[in-house]
Amino acid sequence: CWALPTALLCAYGFFCSVRPSEPFLTRYLLGPHKNLSESQVFNEIYPVWTYSYLALLFPVFLATDYLRYKPVVLLQGLSLIVTWFMLLYAQGLRAIQFLEFFYGMGTATDIAYYSYIYSVVDINLYQKVTSYCRSATLVGYTVGSVSGQVLVSVAGWSLFSLNVISLTSISIAFGTAWFLPMPQKSLFFHHLSSQRLSCEMKVMDCKNGAAVQDHPDVQRAPGWEDETKVPLNGEGHSAEERKQTVDIVKVLKDLWRDFLQCYSSRTMLCWSVWWALSTCGYFQVINYAQGLWEMVLPSHSADIYNGAVEAASTLLGAVAVVVVGHIKTSWAMWGEVALALFSFLIAAAVYVMDTVRNIWVCYASYVVFRIIYMMLITIAT
Repeated sequence: CWALPTALLCAYGFFCSVRPSEPFLTRYLLGPHKNLSESQVFNEIYPVWTYSYLALLFPVFLATDYLRYKPVVLLQGLSLIVTWFMLLYAQGLRAIQFLEFFYGMGTATDIAYYSYIYSVVDINLYQKVTSYCRSATLVGYTVGSVSGQVLVSVAGWSLFSLNVISLTSISIAFGTAWFLPMPQKSLFFHHLSSQRLSCEMKVMDCKNGAAVQDHPDVQRAPGWEDETKVPLNGEGHSAEERKQTVDIVKVLKDLWRDFLQCYSSRTMLCWSVWWALSTCGYFQVINYAQGLWEMVLPSHSADIYNGAVEAASTLLGAVAVVVVGHIKTSWAMWGEVALALFSFLIAAAVYVMDTVRNIWVCYASYVVFRIIYMMLITIAT
């Protein structure tokens, strides 16, 4: 049944994203709780996340596939728990840098959250479950940002209290993740043989009262059938059948072959290079936006609305994604035109945010930046 793992994963994604303290992280680090300087925060602490995230991406990608997703989802929850626990109680520059490493691990392991569900549902449900999982994180992030802004601006709660709420929410997510079913296969390391899979599909189709039919109009890559219709448990198979020998060298060769095959396409290469560069730029902007806002309008001298801005950009970005999803056009024809136009608008938004020293212009530029980025990522996908 696809509903249970999807519901559990969405619950995990929601609670993991409810972090009301995150829009106020820079203010918290510069404030009396941590008493760090701007130079320390921007030049010695935030870069640790950037480089640790980069260094962990490929190892986490391989580990996610080798361990079959769930352990890495648990690792993400644990990493975020350590991050927020240290954010509450750790003191000093080195401790906060260590905290940023764990945050880098928590963000790098996002791949497990977004890929887990494809190992436990039918291929015809991919689009539906993808929308559920992404919506869960967007709703969670919005709830966290709005609640953080309300608690700070209206209720007068301290930033320490917001971090306690964040830690509690992440702990709930971590507990939820333990109930996720363990997948029996993955993309590279844990294939099911085509013969065995064919038998399983026939049995499942017979149980559903349906005849097994081939669909010649659907084009699938070789071995794609290994990624569909796999039961969550291995019942009906002996231990010898379930045991798989993993050939690391073969897996790496398969990865290299897929890499060459994918990027022999000019269109794929163009969009992939854009995706890599734009994601790098996106992370840099969201990582240092709070620092820019702090310089434009110091939080100790005025009310700030970081939470409201994050919530607005997330909600409007989600609306833009839905609109793009319903536009009937050939992105193969117009995709590169859209890529060039919207990339120019992104650059303009970032330039305005940096040069116009007005907090409301900065906020508006940030919202525009995130909306366009989400739209382009959707088109690229």
